[in-house]
Amino acid sequence: MASIVVGVSGGVAAFKAPIVVRECQRAGHDVYVAATHASLEFVGRSTWEGITSRPVAVDIAGEGRAEHVELARVADLIIIVPATANTLARLAGGFADDMVSLTVLASRAPVVVAPAMHSNMWLAPATQANVATLRERGVHVIDPESGALGSGDSGIGRLPAPEEIARRALAILGGSEPAAVRTSLAGKTVVVTAGGTREPIDPVRFLGNKSSGRQGLAIAAAAARAGARVRVIAANIDDSVMAFLPSSVEVTRVGSAQQMREATLAQVRGADALVMTAAVADFRPEATQASKMKKDPTTSDAPTLRLVRNPDILSEIGHGPHRPPLVVGFAAETGTDEEILAYGADKAARKGADYIALNRVGAGVGFGDVPNDIRLLDAAGHIVGRYTGSKDEVAAGLIDQVAAFLDNLER
Repeated sequence: MASIVVGVSGGVAAFKAPIVVRECQRAGHDVYVAATHASLEFVGRSTWEGITSRPVAVDIAGEGRAEHVELARVADLIIIVPATANTLARLAGGFADDMVSLTVLASRAPVVVAPAMHSNMWLAPATQANVATLRERGVHVIDPESGALGSGDSGIGRLPAPEEIARRALAILGGSEPAAVRTSLAGKTVVVTAGGTREPIDPVRFLGNKSSGRQGLAIAAAAARAGARVRVIAANIDDSVMAFLPSSVEVTRVGSAQQMREATLAQVRGADALVMTAAVADFRPEATQASKMKKDPTTSDAPTLRLVRNPDILSEIGHGPHRPPLVVGFAAETGTDEEILAYGADKAARKGADYIALNRVGAGVGFGDVPNDIRLLDAAGHIVGRYTGSKDEVAAGLIDQVAAFLDNLER
């Protein structure tokens, strides 16, 4: 049994912190709560005392005790949830004027912070600089997710599920921190394609697909957290989704499949791994109209659109001279398990990929801000992993496999 200090700062997401405490208790650990005065406006003393059966530490000086020293002494792990922009700034600056920052400063225990705030605050240069500083010092930062925010807006800044925060934190405590959090890809270069290509019909119309790019960006972010240099080739991804990426990631924006091919061939040179999550159109119009197509008022017939094949980027790189040591392709499929597994095995063999990630789509999974269900097949068509859950959870599992593959090549 370990002693865990959960530090709570004054953000709307503080109401989720009790779940983190409960998850740590269910894992058999002893939990103490340190709270800022502002956080008590969201979750009161009686709640914390009822959950932990001990007083909540709020006041720096009280009854002649140095309570922060006692908490720092017993702590095997400190989890800050939620970590507001103000809290991140205080931790980065070494402030010690509330019980949370004071306990962190006085402790040598590993620290996990789970930021939650408005998108503009998270993306502000000052906040990003503070996060970078904390990471350099060894603080484990669980990046916020995209979604509905307390302000009513939508974007990056949402606190991850408290169960996931507890799982990640307890993995660090147990020394089994996921590879996506460790610097397991330090010194490696990973190229990720993401989003969906659009093939122009005329200046206002195009052939496209429903890919949001969320899974690809989650993989890129996980690779960056694992220490890799990451290059993203983004096809038609909304700015609110692009905001999910860490500032260290290099981004090349493209529109069509041909632009995707040119950018990928250029970026993959010298890379260690290519992960192609982008939904690349198989076909494009043979010719693009220079002006908007009009309905002919003299007939009810519709115009005929002749299509031609797009380049097969995955196959070209998989069998090409500049192939990186690891190539991972994605295949968005519908159908029965037997059907999609058979297709995935065939695709892995034809494309020259080391792995094919079969991404089941439809019925509330796959495209968009919904859970994912991915089976990872090797070049022989054997399932080597299955990842289900949020885009971040799937990304963590996949990057774990990428790191293990590259590590084995060096042995």
